[in-house]
Amino acid sequence: MSPRELVVLGTASQVPTRHRNHNGYFLRWGAEGFLFDPGEGTQRQMLRAGIAAHDIHRLCVTHFHGDHSLGLAGVIQRINLDRVPHPVTAHYPASGQHFFERLRYATAYRETVRLTEAPVAADGTLATTATYTLETRRLSHPVESYGYRIVEPDSRRMLPERLAAHGIEGPDVGRLQRDGALDGVTLAQVSEHRPGQRFAFVMDTRLCEGVHALAQDCDLLVIESTFLDEDVRLATDHGHLTAGQAAAVARDAGVRHLVLTHFSQRYSDPAQFERQARAAGYEGELTVASDLARVPLPARRA
Repeated sequence: MSPRELVVLGTASQVPTRHRNHNGYFLRWGAEGFLFDPGEGTQRQMLRAGIAAHDIHRLCVTHFHGDHSLGLAGVIQRINLDRVPHPVTAHYPASGQHFFERLRYATAYRETVRLTEAPVAADGTLATTATYTLETRRLSHPVESYGYRIVEPDSRRMLPERLAAHGIEGPDVGRLQRDGALDGVTLAQVSEHRPGQRFAFVMDTRLCEGVHALAQDCDLLVIESTFLDEDVRLATDHGHLTAGQAAAVARDAGVRHLVLTHFSQRYSDPAQFERQARAAGYEGELTVASDLARVPLPARRA
């Protein structure tokens, strides 16, 4: 399995169908796992996808509509039942604190895991580790909603031909990377800038500044496209995007791989979403999500 991979657990919007479970998205980012918007049925979808409670390190909820959060109760209880050996952090809109508490303690169970509540109240950085920064931006929906963005720190790519030209090899390469210079040779002389990978998760929202900020320069963008373009008025009224709008965001933001999801039950042909996304001018890699699909993050940019 790819060390950085999106597993789609559900792709329906408010009403599930025979072929689409309620929302649920698991991102494996190396040694850490992020579970986004677990709707009803997420536990069973995790089982089908081979994802264990032990794989979850962060729970990220965009907003407290049922199709994005009713699975929290079961997932949290499963984390405790399985005695997950590491702490788990939950991010969600601060305005929905009472909803989170109701879901966390929906029924009786024994708490065995340290679950840290980290509610979101404004745009900004939620966490910084050695391998990523987790950011959030406010979206535009009838209830308070936030999208999430994961950014890997930029690094340097060592260039073998330049190292050889300066006679640097073996352990000296590591020393140069650590110290920034070696015997008058700087790291910049023998390497090039390597952008870190970027992932964004954008659910229920109208077009707004937050959508564009989250999507900018993403390697993989997961974004709702509840409606087709001919239903744009419905989309705006209910706080959603169309396939063409989502694709235009990805086009303008330089997204490399676009994943469309969160589809209204009124549409039966997924190919319509792809056609409208292409008609909007998006030319990158495109996935119209289906339940249990696996989408690896693109290779790092050169």
